Amino acid sequence: MANKKVRVALIGSGSIATHRHAPEYAAHPDVEIVAFVDRVPERAQKLASKYGATTVPTYQDAIALDSVYAVSVCVPNAFHAPISIAALNAGKHTLCEKPMATSDEEARAMIAASEKAGKFLMIGHNQRLMPLHVKAKQLITDGVIGKIITFKTSFSHPGPESWSIEGATGWFFDKKQAFVGSMGDLGVHKADLLRYLLGEEIVEAAAFVGHLHKPMGDVDDNAVCLLRTESGGFGTLTSSWTHNPGEDNTTTLYGSKGILRLGTNPQFSVVVELIGGEKQYFELGKMQTNESGGQSDSGVIKAFIKSIQTGTPPEISGEEGRRALGVILACLKSNETKQFARVEL
Repeated sequence: MANKKVRVALIGSGSIATHRHAPEYAAHPDVEIVAFVDRVPERAQKLASKYGATTVPTYQDAIALDSVYAVSVCVPNAFHAPISIAALNAGKHTLCEKPMATSDEEARAMIAASEKAGKFLMIGHNQRLMPLHVKAKQLITDGVIGKIITFKTSFSHPGPESWSIEGATGWFFDKKQAFVGSMGDLGVHKADLLRYLLGEEIVEAAAFVGHLHKPMGDVDDNAVCLLRTESGGFGTLTSSWTHNPGEDNTTTLYGSKGILRLGTNPQFSVVVELIGGEKQYFELGKMQTNESGGQSDSGVIKAFIKSIQTGTPPEISGEEGRRALGVILACLKSNETKQFARVEL
């Protein structure tokens, strides 16, 4: 792909395509957006007009375009797997939004399609790409806070209705399309982040996952999860669509030598507090959010295009997405059975 434009099609023209995928592709000097498609044609037309692309009636038409080399799958969660598999079977590198699928079987089928086609499958977990989390990973690897013993992470905000293109009546609140609510929207991001930061798998979960407050929909709007890692450490993950006002997008790691706080300080996004009293502060910019003022570039599109151009498998591969999904599935199982649940590895 050296010196050639990567020509892409966006399947789904809702909020994530409008605010993340399309502008980040358009800003990339080595990308040309070829086509948009959406079940509401006016959405696709609006983006096509803005970015000088065309529209096609269906996702099958999009992946059939010979000019398209890669696609972004930005549709409701229940359709991630079938559309991604179809795109991979058609020979297109595929960037799929999270959660990658609704079951471990679907996730494995996506990975198998990627391997068979010889095309990359990347999942849009942007949290591990944020500068503060990259710095945190470095500090952990360097042993600054020692062995991590416990942890807590949270991703909570008022809900997707103010951001989603469909508002309060949209697919986010429809279990048939969304599969899960806050855990698919927010919790799966933190599951991926924990695996990245800790450098090990989460193997067991106990959770309360439920619809507590939102007047619309039939999906979870809150979850509190207890997670155990393969080395025996444990901690909590919470997700919420009833965090009013504002947002909680923080992580704290408690180690044998000190504490690492991420996103808890309004000025310094990474703070280290060591046992001896020493403190280290790192100003690495605000967390990317759906509100204004956060990191403007998710890094996902750049990473996807770099993989295609260099022929290097993406760091956030289908397997990485499957492992993060596995944590969520275990939490759902625990909530259903009222017992601890093993994570499918």
